[in-house]
Amino acid sequence: MNVVSAQWLFEHLKIGEVVIIDCRFSLNDSKSGKQQYQQSHITGAYYFDLNEDLSAPVGEHGGRHPLPNLSELATKLSKMGVSHQTLVVAYDDSRLGFAARLWWLLRYIGHEKVAVLDGGFAGWLSLSYPVTSEVREPLEANLSTIYTGHVKSNMVADINFVKNRKDLPGVVLVDSRENERYLGIREPIDKIAGHIEGAVNYPWQSVTDSSGYLLNVEDQLQRWQDILGSQEIIVYCGSGVTACVNLLSLELAGFRNARLYAGSWSDWISY
Repeated sequence: MNVVSAQWLFEHLKIGEVVIIDCRFSLNDSKSGKQQYQQSHITGAYYFDLNEDLSAPVGEHGGRHPLPNLSELATKLSKMGVSHQTLVVAYDDSRLGFAARLWWLLRYIGHEKVAVLDGGFAGWLSLSYPVTSEVREPLEANLSTIYTGHVKSNMVADINFVKNRKDLPGVVLVDSRENERYLGIREPIDKIAGHIEGAVNYPWQSVTDSSGYLLNVEDQLQRWQDILGSQEIIVYCGSGVTACVNLLSLELAGFRNARLYAGSWSDWISY
């Protein structure tokens, strides 16, 4: 189960095996997501911050949002009551731009029971489902309930992997950023504009409609029709976050052999 509707989540709220995590965030104001959560969020939801929870500290290399320490991530999940049997539902208000990062991370550490909320927080509000400002307190960590021993290394790529494989037959490198950033016309974040040589552009925003609802499976297939026959797909963006929306799209389209270049463009240009 990669996606759930607001109606489905509402009907399962009182079932103990669902943990909801609010992933709202703004790259322009790193504090706004948590502030929004504190003001109003889906009843029962916890909060994960992109910088503090879903990423490691920035270094010389590794990009603007390096992958988090997996043991620390597992501990935080345990404190939210996540066990092997728990379905984790992630949501945001950015067309899955941050919720998909958590979706990908959980699958990466071997927790398959994770989904994103279709339509995000706005979709939940549109149906007048319950929200609250009450912040949930963490539980005592029980590390036997979540683990990182099943990390799927075949889901991730580093710069050397990308360099060695991007030009091989059957391998496609996908740039997930907006077309203007891909072309180098506009670069609002990173110090250097452009894209990795040989990459093709599939902007992550086209995975959803303007309201943040995922396109249907047929449309997801249509998006990727030109490269679905590839043996391997490597996906990147600016820092390995919104690329996860494209990875979700590929999963919905039935492609199971895609990797995230975790450092992405911000790592590539650091060399």
